[in-house]
Amino acid sequence: MSSEFALLLDASRRRYEAAAELLAASLVRYRPFDPVRAYTPEELEPYDALCDRYMRAVEMAIRCLRTVERARLAVNSESYRDLLSNAAKWSLIEDVEQWFRMRDLRNRIVHDYLPEKLAEIYVLIVREYAPELLRLREKLRQLPS
Repeated sequence: MSSEFALLLDASRRRYEAAAELLAASLVRYRPFDPVRAYTPEELEPYDALCDRYMRAVEMAIRCLRTVERARLAVNSESYRDLLSNAAKWSLIEDVEQWFRMRDLRNRIVHDYLPEKLAEIYVLIVREYAPELLRLREKLRQLPS
């Protein structure tokens, strides 16, 4: 890997690391959401932060995976599926379809305002998708610089 790609990869990993750290902090503060309760704006802030940090972590993860791919192959794949397939081949991620669902949830977050849907979103983030994002953080730490 050229020194230019090494620098890009290092910078990309640092940006992703920062996003993952913020997501991890939101997970620590998470409390189950009650869709029938009337929350104050201040009480909703941790949930908003969780969603924002999740969306940012997904976006930074995708960018970082693209940088890893470019460093290893000297090209970017033409599709998101190809990118994820390469990441799985390199054991950075385990489940390509899960990453499609994670990106889909990122896209749905901005459109779902019903409390019942929000409760489902929070559970998906906390139980299924955030752990995958944090696993990726550990995998990226193991990559050579």
